[in-house]
Amino acid sequence: MRHPRIKICGLRTPEAVDAVLRHGGPEVGFVHFPKSPRHLSLPDMAALRAYLGDRAAVTIVTVDPDDALLEAIRRDIRPDTIQLHGSETPERVAEIGRRTGLATMKALSVHDAHDIASVASYRGIADRLLLDAKAPKGAVLPGGNGVAFDWRLLAGLPAGLDYMLSGGLTPDNVGAALRQAAPPGLDVSSGVESAPGVKDIHLIDQFFDAVLAASQPLEGRRAS
Repeated sequence: MRHPRIKICGLRTPEAVDAVLRHGGPEVGFVHFPKSPRHLSLPDMAALRAYLGDRAAVTIVTVDPDDALLEAIRRDIRPDTIQLHGSETPERVAEIGRRTGLATMKALSVHDAHDIASVASYRGIADRLLLDAKAPKGAVLPGGNGVAFDWRLLAGLPAGLDYMLSGGLTPDNVGAALRQAAPPGLDVSSGVESAPGVKDIHLIDQFFDAVLAASQPLEGRRAS
């Protein structure tokens, strides 16, 4: 297993950005969704984007964005990827990719094997997929709810699929996720927070350390 790509999502402060960069984090996520405690306005997002510069790739999380919002994000934020966390169809995902010229990552909610089967509809259309736990009943957020799904379901994914595992990951359980599912990417948000929307620098440190500790034995087994 290769070392997974880590995306720390829902960053809102320069201090949190710095914590990711200290560990060589390759990707950060900013959220534009007013119902989320991690929401950033476009001006605040642009300021944080300017602070980050080109030191890591930027993904902007949106939920069923309209064309005007997409154009504003493309023009003002200049992200690398648009993450689509709503009910976007494969056709809409393809259209967004064409319209913006940006990479697309489609989030899919997972609860059972039937949800895993839905991956096929987006493969080859979205540049990446994000597999997140299905939101609890009554939740107002499509993601970032701090719940996990049964990682054994990932055994049913097509070989070579480019995806990020999300949902309920923490410094305490990410090692188990890597050993059980060996995902190519990891996306964490609420699992490194001290309160909703408040990133905890120590938890960010612990998450990167836990991934490194879990990846080293896997790398060793691969080499032997």
